[in-house]
Amino acid sequence: MRQFVLSTAALALLATSAFAQEKQFPAKLVGHAILPAATTIPAPEDAPEYLRHAGKFTTADRKRADTLGSVPGKDGVRLTGLSLPFDGQAVQGFSGIKAVGDGTYWTLSDNGFGNKLNSSDAMLMLHHVAFDWDKGTMDRKQTIFLSDPDRKAPFPIAMEGSDQRYLTGADFDVESIQPVADGFWVGEEFGPYLLHFDKTGKLTDVIETTVDGKAVKSPDHPTLTLQANPTLPMPAFNLQRSGGFEGLAQSKDGSKLYGLLEGALFKEDGTMEQADGKRALRVIEFDVASKAWTGRSWLYPLSDGGDAIGDFNMIDADTALVIERDQGAGSKDKACANPKEPKPDCFAQPALFKRIYKIEMTEANVGKAVRKIGYIDLMNIADPDKKKRQGGGEGFYDMPFNTIENVDVVDATHIIVGDDNNLPFSAGRSLDKADDNEFVMLEVRELLAAK
Repeated sequence: MRQFVLSTAALALLATSAFAQEKQFPAKLVGHAILPAATTIPAPEDAPEYLRHAGKFTTADRKRADTLGSVPGKDGVRLTGLSLPFDGQAVQGFSGIKAVGDGTYWTLSDNGFGNKLNSSDAMLMLHHVAFDWDKGTMDRKQTIFLSDPDRKAPFPIAMEGSDQRYLTGADFDVESIQPVADGFWVGEEFGPYLLHFDKTGKLTDVIETTVDGKAVKSPDHPTLTLQANPTLPMPAFNLQRSGGFEGLAQSKDGSKLYGLLEGALFKEDGTMEQADGKRALRVIEFDVASKAWTGRSWLYPLSDGGDAIGDFNMIDADTALVIERDQGAGSKDKACANPKEPKPDCFAQPALFKRIYKIEMTEANVGKAVRKIGYIDLMNIADPDKKKRQGGGEGFYDMPFNTIENVDVVDATHIIVGDDNNLPFSAGRSLDKADDNEFVMLEVRELLAAK
């Protein structure tokens, strides 16, 4: 497929015209907390020596790098100021959040360093956190390292022969979380699978994904392998790589989960699913009691300028919040003159589309497109009270990150939002500095009340 690269000015003009039909609501910054990018913690004492240092296989040729800090982190051609391997495990890449209701939250670290081939020494973790909005800090109250001691994974894990069988980013790509009474439901992308862990982080269930009675498989599904003969057809998959459960929401009564795929499903003719003339992602309903997909789903149409989703949580029985974004990072005033010739002193593809939508999914639109009620623009958040600690400009705050993957309702007027900093490979806040983990509290009264 041919790709065309437009100038930043042309993209901005398209953004102005194409996005005008959707209802925008205001957002005000009321709190800003930062966890520095270079935050690491030791592996558990009973973990194998192999897991003491993370990022040993992040070289371009995947050859082992044993010397700490010997592999520079890069965002394209730009150095990010941090290098791999790390001494310990990185507390980074938060990719899903859920408010507990007592002022604390559960979140989780991403799979590691971007794919299963380079993340076999990156441990999978869940975090119980709180924020001091006055001080602008995150308090990590508890970290749970995920494991599979009962051999529930239907394939050999990276730590297959170890005693504790800790899970790593070579096993699952965990992206979304719902804490429940007996532990945690987690959405992942390699299968994609729906996973359940008990309160200690022990894997109890690995559930394959089906839509309309058909299995959903990404290229990273463990049952798929390359053909020995290059003239034969490639293995069959119907979901793009990194297209699994980026979002996982729960019904208010706790009886259902809703998994939102990041990528559109491929149809038998090779085209991607659409709704309302747009590329569309599936929202798939899961019954918690029977641990089975119900067969019901909705379609989430991407807006003009949107390319993927980042997180998904219910507001009430019928409405939800969804982060929708482009693949850009950085401010457009520092865009490279020619995106085809990226340089260290400019952003090759600046951030233009970073939004949070309120959607409606009801009995009436099962099997059809969700209704997009309206959105807030994360690139232009009002900051009249000067709450921001970095970023933005006079009177506003922005989130020019490649991936923004955390959103949940806090109360009737506020939501929490956070980035996934893809440590150490994303630098959208600054040209030459790895993005920190930034979380913000936003007042969005009108969005949450919109019908």
